[in-house]
Amino acid sequence: MPRDRDEPAALRVYTVCDESKYLIVRNVPSLGCGDDLANLFGAYGPVEECKPMDAEDCDPYTDVFFIKFSQVSNARFAKRKLDESVFLGNRLQVTYAPHFETLLDTKEKLEVRRKEVLGRIKSSAGRPEGTSQYSLAQGSSSGNHHQMNSNKREYVKTIHALHIEDPRFSHVPSNKDYFPSESMNATVNLVREKLDKIQSGGDNSNASAASKKPRVDNRRRI
Repeated sequence: MPRDRDEPAALRVYTVCDESKYLIVRNVPSLGCGDDLANLFGAYGPVEECKPMDAEDCDPYTDVFFIKFSQVSNARFAKRKLDESVFLGNRLQVTYAPHFETLLDTKEKLEVRRKEVLGRIKSSAGRPEGTSQYSLAQGSSSGNHHQMNSNKREYVKTIHALHIEDPRFSHVPSNKDYFPSESMNATVNLVREKLDKIQSGGDNSNASAASKKPRVDNRRRI
């Protein structure tokens, strides 16, 4: 991370030339833990060689180890997972070591990379034009949504039909009691009488309004 906010963060981009199946591990505790380190890196792929490097400069009480994987993909995975990880109290520093490669190793690495790129191009070309995994997933989700809506409509129709056929949901005539309590039935009858009066009053007002003759002129009554 940059020390100053205005200073941009330092980024390191690795290409196929920078990557390698050879790794250098620094800041390893000087406790004779070479076997433990080999087992740690061996969890990410077969390790062909793991030995300390006496020629490398290191801090006091720490060692530098040289690790060789059988494939570049295993070394890439191990570096991504174990770099800056804590091992026996120390934070490991894992870097690529392409300067240890032979001409045959470099040729093999470039050939593997070329096959990977061609495989990705073929897989992307095999898909129909204009389609992707997101569009396929979106289409399936829209289909499920449409099916859920249709099921909901069928459910509503079924419930409505049941309500019509069920005698409990039928209308109660005005001359019958709806509730078992007398006070509640009295309240219902009172409300019905008021509604009948309002309805009869509305009919009378409509009849009086219809009986009035329309004014010929546009004079307003003051």
